[in-house]
Amino acid sequence: METPRRLILFAIVMTALTAVIFWTLYLVRGVLLIIYVSVLLAIGISPLVRIIERQRLLPIGSRRFPRWLAILVIYFAVIGTMMLVVSLVATPLAVQAQELWNRLPELLDRVQQELMKLGVIRQPITLRDALAQAPGPGKDAAGIIFEGIIGVIGGAFGLVTILILTFYLLVDAESIFESFIRLFPRERRDRVANASREVSLKVSAWLGGQLLLGAIIGSSAALGLFLMGVPYFYVLAVVAGVGELIPIVGPILAAIPAVLVGLSVSPQLALGVAIFFFLQQQVENHVLVPKVMSRQVGISAVTVIVALLLGGSLLGLVGALLAVPSAAIVLVILQELLDAREQS
Repeated sequence: METPRRLILFAIVMTALTAVIFWTLYLVRGVLLIIYVSVLLAIGISPLVRIIERQRLLPIGSRRFPRWLAILVIYFAVIGTMMLVVSLVATPLAVQAQELWNRLPELLDRVQQELMKLGVIRQPITLRDALAQAPGPGKDAAGIIFEGIIGVIGGAFGLVTILILTFYLLVDAESIFESFIRLFPRERRDRVANASREVSLKVSAWLGGQLLLGAIIGSSAALGLFLMGVPYFYVLAVVAGVGELIPIVGPILAAIPAVLVGLSVSPQLALGVAIFFFLQQQVENHVLVPKVMSRQVGISAVTVIVALLLGGSLLGLVGALLAVPSAAIVLVILQELLDAREQS
């Protein structure tokens, strides 16, 4: 009778412990997500860090780049590239943005007039009325603005945290990797090391693919909107390029201001802009993303689409963004497990 009681007690304790662990993981899911993103960035950047490390620090001498300096070189290179791109489009972007801001009340009025003609709305709505009607019960415009500011600050804090954590993960990458390898039996450590290098290459390729997709969408949007004669096409193209980096809803949100600006000119132009963004999104969803990611990361287009669907369903925008690298990691692990099973 003693053994069954101990087994029942053990089962109860383990069930309660499992529930506590899963509940704790759920409570800290935001922190775990930051850690996972940092790990992905560290894995993706590590091949480039190793390349820079092999270079000589000075033309004369044998001293190589220290790892921390190689990481900072990448950070500053990314920031410098972003600043260069901004400087190239800053003047026309600032001019068009200022003109758009100055004409915003007029544009909103013209858009509402067109919507009234189409029967979408019955009477014009001022900006103050829109702010008053938008918040839910118990909220006012000031509260919404305050929440927006808090959200921006939280996002900036999270980004800075990811960058700092990624830096230290890269600095301590060798010791972390050695500790990770020691978790496996000696006879399997070579296979684990090879799989880790494969994962690193795939995640690095995914980062490059994301930037390539943003550049393609932004450039094509600028060209298309310019040819259609849409005002402020510089601003709208930058919004489209940035929106491409936001899965699922990013392209849709990027199309809304372009359609509204087109509607301020004529309903025909707005319809043309909507058709352009619709076609662009279809090409992006069914051609660009599968082809670019399959070419860069080395996984099939079907896997990319399925991963995006599953990631978006599980974690929304973040899940869709992390779906492709996560799928690549899972495929590498599955391939290693299958190879090990065939050889056993």
